[in-house]
Amino acid sequence: VTSEVVDRVYNEYIGNAGNRAQVRDGLLDAIGDPFFVLSAIEVARYHRDAGNPVYFYEFQHRPSSTRGVVPEFVKADHTDEIAFVFGKPFLAGDV
Repeated sequence: VTSEVVDRVYNEYIGNAGNRAQVRDGLLDAIGDPFFVLSAIEVARYHRDAGNPVYFYEFQHRPSSTRGVVPEFVKADHTDEIAFVFGKPFLAGDV
């Protein structure tokens, strides 16, 4: 990895951070994007290229059920949208 690539990644994710929380959030995005976002975009492109409509979303609503369990800076975790899409019976303890 060249220093130019490192500089670009740093500037994209952390360069404008004004405090430690913004540095943390930028680092989490820098780690998450290659693992989750890029893979999702690749799959979406395959579906698009096959002629199918593609809808891409990012769920960010923090469920009240995570209060006191998940750190406050976490907006929504993986699969948090399931309770909102399919209903409350899918929440732990309600089944």
